[in-house]
Amino acid sequence: MSPDRDDGSTPEDDVGSPERESLSETDGTARSDAIGPNPPTRAQETGPQSVWRARWAIARRELASLRSEKTIVLAIAIQLFIAAFSSFLVVGLVSMYDPGAVEGYQTDIAITGDDPDELLAAANAEAGVSAHEFADRSNAYEAFDSEAVSAVLDANRNDQGQLVVDATAPDGGIESTVLVVQLREVLESVEQDARLANANRLERPPLSVPSGIEASPYVGFTYTVLVPLLLFLPPFISGSLVVDSLSEERERGTLALLRVAPPSLVDVIDAKLLAITALAPIQAAAWLALLAVNGTAIANPLALLGLVGALSLFVVAVGAGVALYAPDRRQAQLLYSIGVVSALVVATLLPEHPANTVAKFAIGNPTATTWLLLAAYCLFAAVAIGLVRRAVVRLEADAL
Repeated sequence: MSPDRDDGSTPEDDVGSPERESLSETDGTARSDAIGPNPPTRAQETGPQSVWRARWAIARRELASLRSEKTIVLAIAIQLFIAAFSSFLVVGLVSMYDPGAVEGYQTDIAITGDDPDELLAAANAEAGVSAHEFADRSNAYEAFDSEAVSAVLDANRNDQGQLVVDATAPDGGIESTVLVVQLREVLESVEQDARLANANRLERPPLSVPSGIEASPYVGFTYTVLVPLLLFLPPFISGSLVVDSLSEERERGTLALLRVAPPSLVDVIDAKLLAITALAPIQAAAWLALLAVNGTAIANPLALLGLVGALSLFVVAVGAGVALYAPDRRQAQLLYSIGVVSALVVATLLPEHPANTVAKFAIGNPTATTWLLLAAYCLFAAVAIGLVRRAVVRLEADAL
């Protein structure tokens, strides 16, 4: 017979009670089975090592989750293809704005009109262009319609003695783009010859222009377009990543659950931001190595990696601020995109455009302004990450 307690209950009534305390068989300490608070509170920190271990765990979790982002993986794969096959892509892309740089490329054009001599001389002097004179204008256009020639230039003098040229070229397509570039160069050559012929009419002598030098047509495109493209894409991708990551954490409520870990919310955000920020310099280092393998020498790789790291940290900080305060993921991405476009517009007001900064570092010709701008980018990144940390401290848990 079970003895009764003062409150009228018996020991059997305690069976299965959720608030029962039992003695642990392993260490003899009291263990409470009581249901914890909802939402849970952050656990007590046990030391710096525990905080850093938790940060590292959060960073590894963040990097592991990127494997499921198919869009990001595809973007990185495209950059990898561009960097790995840069020597082939440069030849093809350069032909878009400098067709004469590609050996063996030839375009046939018809020249007709009352005064075709200047155009004939300029066209035949242009690399990649073969000019054919047609005395009869109708025959020239018949050759164009039958695709015997790619374009027709009709040159005539007006009442003022000026040379007026009507150009006819096919619509659309890559070939038309290349053709238009070639025709423009021919017309610019004719214009230059006319300026030189009429130089004696000037009241003042023009400034002397240095003579041109022979240089590879691929150098300018490689260092002013290709290298900046490969170095600027990773920071912008990192910013988009952090917007998606934090917005998704907020929508699922997992960001609030992370506050249970020993690190504070600031430490949690720090771990996520630094993990995503580190991706950009790693990608940039890989792209620079592949460019070097393809014969594109990079003079200041460390300075370029520092620039990419600073831009990545700045863009990621901006993206984090947007994601933490925007109502949902769609609006967060929209605000982030507007911010990136605005930053590109503001960059045109700088003493030196970021693309020029990259080009000068890459070719080994940085100026004092180039180094000052690099220091300024690092300073802006530090200020941006500091502002985000302060904003996270003031962010209420209910907002997550």
